[in-house]
Amino acid sequence: MATSSLGLSIASTDLEHRVRARLAEIEKELALAVQSDVDFVDEAARHLLAAGGKRFRPLLVVLAAEFGDSQGAGVVPAALVVELTHLATLYHDDVMDQADLRRGAQSANARWDNCVAILTGDFLFARASAIVADLGPDCVRIQAQTFARLVQGQIRETVGPREGEDPVAHYLSVVADKTGSLIATSARFGARLAGVPPETEETLTDFGEQIGTAFQLSDDVLDITGEKAVSGKTPGTDLREGVPTLPTLLARQGQREGDSRLRDLLSRPLTDDAERAETLQLLRSAPALDQARAEVQRRTDAARALLETLPDIPARQALVELCDLVTTRTS
Repeated sequence: MATSSLGLSIASTDLEHRVRARLAEIEKELALAVQSDVDFVDEAARHLLAAGGKRFRPLLVVLAAEFGDSQGAGVVPAALVVELTHLATLYHDDVMDQADLRRGAQSANARWDNCVAILTGDFLFARASAIVADLGPDCVRIQAQTFARLVQGQIRETVGPREGEDPVAHYLSVVADKTGSLIATSARFGARLAGVPPETEETLTDFGEQIGTAFQLSDDVLDITGEKAVSGKTPGTDLREGVPTLPTLLARQGQREGDSRLRDLLSRPLTDDAERAETLQLLRSAPALDQARAEVQRRTDAARALLETLPDIPARQALVELCDLVTTRTS
């Protein structure tokens, strides 16, 4: 049975029960953490939480903690910090992208307005800050460094690559900042607050960065090949919004005869349904799609190799299975 909405199945029954219990506890605490005495703020802050989510980051916190004292008092608060931070970025991202939908529901900026969405994201950041303050100065420092990377990634995505910079390399570095950094911190927090040895903490942190980046890149592939039930959004959403992704950037660099039509379509947001359908068809047969899959595979292979140095416990096998899951969801 799947342990989370990611669809991860854990072979160890004991570990599965512990992880399920922890994730259920985290879910309850998240609902409490977003509460406000002001009814409107309370409604806005609960909006995306109620829409669901994969809870990838809390899962990484919980699994990393298994390499130490998994029942450590700081593990659940750390999971709240990373998920609240993630939720906050979603409110802000939807404003930046002018998105109408998030997790199948109306985005906060579409339901209310941009000001409400931005301020709700700020409210959630404040909640995360209050919780991390109780985890000690080292965790506050890690959270601040992570937040800086998140903002840096968003700015660099907005500005675009510098003149002469490879757009694909630029995009991969943006994904590492915007997605990989917080997932890396999820693993670091879980390890640190469970008291694991420093070398194990560093390995888990590196693993988080690799698997987090791979997961975002697999979402890029799914935007072209997948179904809404798997990715949580309708295929072609990024195309409609003109959001660059790894397959589209690779396709724009393609030199194959007949690629000119695809490059032309990818040069603008595709609000026309017929053009978007044509683009999806062309991308699904383009070499760029296999190149993007290969990059996902490379990242998951790197993540899997890091795990080989960790103690051989059920949590390590669960993380290996997570690598397999990220790879197979794009095949």
